[in-house]
Amino acid sequence: MNVLIVEDEELAARRLTKMLAEIDPQVRVVHTVPSVETAVAYLQTQPELDLIFMDIELADGQSFEIFEQTPVTTLVVFTTSYDEYAIKAFKVNSIDYLLKPIKQPELAASLQKHHQLNRKPEAAPVQVVAIDALVNQLRQQTQLPEYRRRFLVRHLTQWLPIEVSEIAYFQADEGVTLFRTLTGQKYNIDYKLDELEAMLDPALFFRANRQFLTNINSIQQIHSYFNHKLKLTLQPAPSGEVLVSRERATEFKKWMGK
Repeated sequence: MNVLIVEDEELAARRLTKMLAEIDPQVRVVHTVPSVETAVAYLQTQPELDLIFMDIELADGQSFEIFEQTPVTTLVVFTTSYDEYAIKAFKVNSIDYLLKPIKQPELAASLQKHHQLNRKPEAAPVQVVAIDALVNQLRQQTQLPEYRRRFLVRHLTQWLPIEVSEIAYFQADEGVTLFRTLTGQKYNIDYKLDELEAMLDPALFFRANRQFLTNINSIQQIHSYFNHKLKLTLQPAPSGEVLVSRERATEFKKWMGK
């Protein structure tokens, strides 16, 4: 069995090669490539391959790009560090995935799956057709969400672009939503906090309560408060107290500690 490994981590590639040899001495790793570019170049030489082990995240992009640049009709086993539960639905037909660090019993099961398919060649066309659908699903699953990077706000007779990273917090105040920048400027914005929360990177902004959505860089101090609440000191100082409810206090502490 001729195998290609597409893996940008040299240690992981060596480990996989060793495990394959231990499981089945007839497996021959004919080549190892570390990137989308080198994988495409190698596959375009039309090598005789029986199976490809393909890491999802490569040095120069995601392995899905390989399928866009050259036909891949060889059976593929994806390897990935993504959470098992996030991608378990993609274990369809004869295509398999292995969660890193790869375990020998799971690798052996993948090889057995390949052997079974070879005994049923009529199933191969189904496998090849399924690759496109699988790649699209995996791409959607692993793509990082795109968060809002700036807002265009009106100030007097001008429209000003304000980078999200410059915003200290958003505040809902008597039916109006406004925000303050880290340098103290105040602007109104035509979004509700619920809408803004969905637009913004949760690593940067936290919904403290119904009135405040705050940037982690604006938080100067955190104080214990009555009834297990937390009181935040923000810079620049807003009008009114900023409290994190008892129910959200634990989540807030985890968010601050990331």
